[in-house]
Amino acid sequence: MKLPGTYRHELKYPIGTADYLALRSRLRPFMERDCHALGGGVYLVRSIYFDNCEDKALREKVNGVQRREKFRIRYYNDDLSFIALEKKLKYSDLCCKVDAQLGEDECRALLAGDLGWMPGHPSELVRELYCKMRYQRLRPRLLVSYTREPYVYAPGNVRVTFDSGIRTSLYGREFLPGSINDVGAAESPGDVVLEIKYDAFLPEIISCLLQTEGLRRQAFSKYGACRRFG
Repeated sequence: MKLPGTYRHELKYPIGTADYLALRSRLRPFMERDCHALGGGVYLVRSIYFDNCEDKALREKVNGVQRREKFRIRYYNDDLSFIALEKKLKYSDLCCKVDAQLGEDECRALLAGDLGWMPGHPSELVRELYCKMRYQRLRPRLLVSYTREPYVYAPGNVRVTFDSGIRTSLYGREFLPGSINDVGAAESPGDVVLEIKYDAFLPEIISCLLQTEGLRRQAFSKYGACRRFG
């Protein structure tokens, strides 16, 4: 089956602190730090996820629907000079991301329920979200925040990230920097999510470095984990 767009492999592994430290020490000599990481090699990610009153996105994830999509707004390090609207498409282990940049005023209007500017927007993705907010009743549902430590490897376009400190908004009222009331969403304070993304192949050297006894792949979703709180 031919899929639209460019898809990448995406694998996720919830791991503990000991495995995180061991894997990071192995990868560092062979992988480059992502150029977007700050001085400490990390950055803060905030994602505002959309869903409807029937929990379409959540139910498709829980039920293991092979082909599904999810909309989110994402920004980094609480810097609103770059805000991205993203649609993430999943097909089994493959993922594809389509994005469009939003201005801060556009983002604030969208979150406030002012959609009048969206039908005439030059971005097809913004217009698509408008239609789905009208007819699927999608709405901003949840804010997910976490710290990401990223590494890249050019052959295979490999990207390995360690995500920690996962937190979620409790009521989803304030999504942009300011007074964000959130709670920890990890089962244990030291829990980390290892994510591995690559194009057609995962180079053998990276595959070997990632071998850890007890490492078990799981269908983990930060959005799904955070929806335990409402």
